[in-house]
Amino acid sequence: MAPFNDAQLRDGRLITRPRRVAKVVKGGRRFQFAALVVVGDGNGRVGLGYGKAREVPLSIQKGTEDAKKNLFEVPLAGSTIVHPIIGVFGAARVLLKPAAPGTGVIAGGAARVILEEAGIHDVLCKSLGSANHINVARATIAALQGLKRPEEIARARGKSEEEVTPGGVLRAYRERQAGPAPAPQEVA
Repeated sequence: MAPFNDAQLRDGRLITRPRRVAKVVKGGRRFQFAALVVVGDGNGRVGLGYGKAREVPLSIQKGTEDAKKNLFEVPLAGSTIVHPIIGVFGAARVLLKPAAPGTGVIAGGAARVILEEAGIHDVLCKSLGSANHINVARATIAALQGLKRPEEIARARGKSEEEVTPGGVLRAYRERQAGPAPAPQEVA
């Protein structure tokens, strides 16, 4: 695919509302805000960022900049992922499974926002372990980063792509890699 282009990215989406944390000092409490932001182009690129500041807009801005720095590409087969995977971060574990077209994003909370921003339209997701939204978000990102392309799996096993990947998934993956089909033209 083409190199990352900021013009293709959507604005950063907050995963949950910004957290307010307080530091108790001699004169009272000092408040800070922390925002978890996801940025994606809806076409297989996504990044997660965490921003902290004294004001909410600044924390969101910092989180968005951090997310843009952490962009990566997700191997997709049509509108789903290539194979099942479990992402782990801390005590949070997130299971992602490919789904048939038309299933939709079956996920909750932090995982749903990330999967939608990545452009994954059909996936089954289950959060296992911790319910902390920051760790669930990072576990989801770890799962997406752990996805391997069919040719990588085949090379590691010393087999052909057809032997290690189901036919429909492999066909959808190859169509996605080839890019959009050219528009039909009228014949006079």
